[in-house]
Amino acid sequence: MANEDQKDFNAMLQDCKDMPKTQIITDQKSIEKYGGDKMYFAPPIDYDRVMKQVPRGKVITIGEIRNYFARLAGADFTEPITAGIFVSIAAWASYQRADSDTPYWRTLKANGELNAKYPGGIEAQKEKLEAEGHTIVTKGRTNLRYFVKDYEQTLFELTAEI
Repeated sequence: MANEDQKDFNAMLQDCKDMPKTQIITDQKSIEKYGGDKMYFAPPIDYDRVMKQVPRGKVITIGEIRNYFARLAGADFTEPITAGIFVSIAAWASYQRADSDTPYWRTLKANGELNAKYPGGIEAQKEKLEAEGHTIVTKGRTNLRYFVKDYEQTLFELTAEI
């Protein structure tokens, strides 16, 4: 995203458009990649609602949230591109509120990777996670990427309907 300071992310968070919805896809490559043809779209506010549930010391991945929504909706998978966008919208909306109540820094990308698109970028997320007891490690030589070490041990489990 660009020009975050000029956008009203809380309005975006509330804009559910025509979601939630389920769509049947016909592209064979996508069906093979995601393991089925029934794709679910969750609205941005649903991502925010789940992200608010992750307690201090725990983390969750965008993929775990997507799998949770697909299970609840009886779908094969949740659309991945909008999921990433909606998680970022939830983060920026929380950042713009005076009473920031969504601990967005606890929501990680795949494999426990930190998200450069959050407010303050990697450094801010790293600082918040380390303050909660997580260890951050880097991978790569020229294009450094940051990960929560052993993130699987602190994953927040989405079991019941939140």
